[in-house]
Amino acid sequence: MTKQLARQAMLGAFSSAAIVLSGCSAHSSAQAGTAPRPLAQLASPQAASQAAAASVALLKTPNGGIQPQAKMDSKGVLHLIYFKGEPGAGDIFYVRSTDGASTWSAPLRVNSQPGSAIAMGTIRGAQLAIGRGNSVHVAWNGSGSAEPKGVDGAPMLYTRLNDAGRAFEPQRSLMTYAGTLDGGGSLAADLKGDVFVVWHGSAGAKEDANRAVYMARSTDNGGSFEREKKISVQPTGACGCCQLRALVDSKGALYVFYRAAGQNVNRDSTLLVSSDRGSTFQSAMLQPWKINACPMSSYALLESNGAVRAAWETQEQIYSASIEPATVKFSAPVAAPAQGDNRKHPTLAVNAKGEMLLAWTEGTGWNKGGSLAWQIYDAQGRPTEQKGRARGVPTWGLLSAIARPDGGFTLLY
Repeated sequence: MTKQLARQAMLGAFSSAAIVLSGCSAHSSAQAGTAPRPLAQLASPQAASQAAAASVALLKTPNGGIQPQAKMDSKGVLHLIYFKGEPGAGDIFYVRSTDGASTWSAPLRVNSQPGSAIAMGTIRGAQLAIGRGNSVHVAWNGSGSAEPKGVDGAPMLYTRLNDAGRAFEPQRSLMTYAGTLDGGGSLAADLKGDVFVVWHGSAGAKEDANRAVYMARSTDNGGSFEREKKISVQPTGACGCCQLRALVDSKGALYVFYRAAGQNVNRDSTLLVSSDRGSTFQSAMLQPWKINACPMSSYALLESNGAVRAAWETQEQIYSASIEPATVKFSAPVAAPAQGDNRKHPTLAVNAKGEMLLAWTEGTGWNKGGSLAWQIYDAQGRPTEQKGRARGVPTWGLLSAIARPDGGFTLLY
């Protein structure tokens, strides 16, 4: 092998824990720990470059963690949080990488009170946002022993990394009245210093049909927060044990994606959009689902090329759509190709070419791990032959996808 080819073969190889899969219909049952492949086997530098752009690298969460949540900042630094410990009372840790996940910084504990985070149920874990000045913000559902206490149950907790980047501030509960926290909250941040933490609660109501979505807003980059307010503009209810997902796009529009619970049976995937920094919201229903139960589902939101992309679960299948920010119009939901075993917990990433990775879990359940699966779409939204499946999602596990500078993708699990 020439030195030039060897250098090309290294593209996309992240660590000895990663599996690099490329080519057509790359269905895999390999486990992380296998040496990166198959770029070193390619015949030419040009072929190696093309394969790197189409590859998906599978990477286990560092330090034996679960529920990874990864974000890339404007300087190319990769920020990652994950959970460790007892599922009902564990800890969140933060690491960062400046070399594409080849190496990680020493872990910092995010929660200031040991055991005040939760992973049980999969959808209640911590979420991460990058705000003004590449600041790092984290929000999570507190455990039963977490301080400060919540209202009628667990608190909605928040913290941010200090300016020195060496420790997280003491955790704070943002909940003052909208209690009975159940499904996982979320957060988003923008470049102006706004931080939005959202969750759904009952505020005294007894049924999912009477729950609502609430938001606490900071305008000083997380220094202080306004009292939470109700933002679900229609009486849709909120599915008690389903996760929300929040996003601020490059124009400052705020999106909150959640599962409704109208009449306790209309568990529709519902989107809230604000163009005035969270002061007012429009509402749109992306897909209905009539079921008299809570599916314990999660959502994905991502901005790319001037549009917001969303992914969600309906009837054990994963769907995705593009949303036009100015009009809140969305494309017809598209199902992930073929069928799987109880598809859940989608994640999204889009590379510089506009190619999209959609990934999800299969076969997972209460106190049960499973597999991950993925599909790559071209820039026109058409599924390509690049898809795969691998075992190894841990109990209470989630996925997090990122697009790499070389055009490939990394899928953490």
